[in-house]
Amino acid sequence: MTDQPNTYKRKGSRHKARQRAVDLLFEAEFRDVDPVEIAHERIELSRDQANQVRPVSDYTLRVVEGVATGLDEIDAAIAGHLSSEWSLDRLPAVDRAVLRVSVWELTENPEVPDRVAMSEGIALAEEYCHDKAPGYVNAVLDGIAREVRDRRDAAAADRQAAEDLALADAAAARREVEAAVDTSDETGGSGDAGTGTGAGTDATGTAATDGTTGTGPEGETGGPQA
Repeated sequence: MTDQPNTYKRKGSRHKARQRAVDLLFEAEFRDVDPVEIAHERIELSRDQANQVRPVSDYTLRVVEGVATGLDEIDAAIAGHLSSEWSLDRLPAVDRAVLRVSVWELTENPEVPDRVAMSEGIALAEEYCHDKAPGYVNAVLDGIAREVRDRRDAAAADRQAAEDLALADAAAARREVEAAVDTSDETGGSGDAGTGTGAGTDATGTAATDGTTGTGPEGETGGPQA
């Protein structure tokens, strides 16, 4: 069997959905309209086959909506990782569209592994952008991916610390309960012994009283005879 280039993933439905998202984002910026409105417009038009408009996939719509919602944060992340030779405003619009799709996947879609989001972003840059674009797109995405991993690791460490603290608190609470039970048992045993001692004292006291009031054997009374 002849080996074939491993390009099937780039031709899959997800890759096509990303391409469509880039198209819609680029058009929205060019027309200065909301990309979500354009996406829904295409969805409506595609329902009539006479319009010959391709349907918009669920994933394309999800990407477009995600980018539109988090645009400020996404653009800030991109701008923060551009070299001094580039600025977000000076980038070609299609480059911005490619980066926005890829950064949204990196930062907001945990279903997509970082390496997949990065490789797809580079592939889109190769398809849509100028020759230098794949290199700087790779650099930007790599920097953002590192930050995302650092945040995830920090969040995981915080969760683990919280779990450890909760377990320690629970163990301390159990020890307090066990100590209280032991103290209660010891106190109860001491009370029983005290009661027994008291009973002995009562018995002794009774015997002493009987001895004091008794007159000896019957018929042998003390004192002068009548």
